Amino acid sequence: MKLVTGNSNRALAQAIASYLELPLTDCTVKRFADKEVYVEVHENVRGEDAFIIQSTSYPANDNLMELLILTDALRRSSARRITAVLPYFGYARQDRKSAPRTPISAKLVSNLITQAGANRVLTLDLHAAQIQGFFDIPTDNLTAAPVMVRDIRDNYDVKNVMIVSPDVGGVVRARNVAERIGASLAIVDKRRPRAGVSEVMNIIGDVSGQSCILIDDIVDSGGTLVNAAEALLKAGATAVSAYITHGVLSEGAAERIAGSKLKELVVTDSIEETEGTRAAANIRRLSIAPLIGEAVARTASEQSVSSLFD
Repeated sequence: MKLVTGNSNRALAQAIASYLELPLTDCTVKRFADKEVYVEVHENVRGEDAFIIQSTSYPANDNLMELLILTDALRRSSARRITAVLPYFGYARQDRKSAPRTPISAKLVSNLITQAGANRVLTLDLHAAQIQGFFDIPTDNLTAAPVMVRDIRDNYDVKNVMIVSPDVGGVVRARNVAERIGASLAIVDKRRPRAGVSEVMNIIGDVSGQSCILIDDIVDSGGTLVNAAEALLKAGATAVSAYITHGVLSEGAAERIAGSKLKELVVTDSIEETEGTRAAANIRRLSIAPLIGEAVARTASEQSVSSLFD
């Protein structure tokens, strides 16, 4: 097995390598003077089972090109099988035509990864599960729910916890966590006046006297979480926290979260940490390296990956 990584999240790649007790493959991923991506693999990978660990997070286009060129380099070096390990799959929010004459970018990116030479994909908490069907190669969509549930049990009294979905679309994801800890479920009903802006309307469910935990796959601007926290507290919740898989946290989001009524925001390390998230006292990170590392090991040994979540 060979573990290869670009520059998107080297800390996570190193943690996965440590879990597997394997070194990262020696390779160069750098830029030419005109910012074109240059890749050179310095080890023999002929006949090897290669795993490229690369989130397509910010800067999304640069990290996506690194993934595609690494894949091409390994294919041309006669790797036996190439698995694209995407802790965070960028462009996933563009999974349908939301208006006339708009692209389905998630499908385009899926095609690019396949055509570059990837034989299978391993990813985490896709924004929409049906994106698995955009790939014409085997795709494993892992979930961070077991990692979150373990942390919730360690830090909260689950008897007084209510799991909350920040929108109707995330109910299945939130219910999965609620069932694992035996908690009730509430839903935040919201409308979005325009892209990137959300307005909370009302709460479905009785949250009075409950410690509420919001569950979602992505936090970007943080507006949804901040508005949801305020609405839940107005509805009688004693405290509001949030567990989110992918902390995109675009510019200004960490400061918005830090100044909000959220008790804490817990994100995984699927996306590399920024200075803003380090400075925010109420943002905490969970490692998904053991989860992804175990999935990689099972893929390499042709064992069941889905049994990880039984």
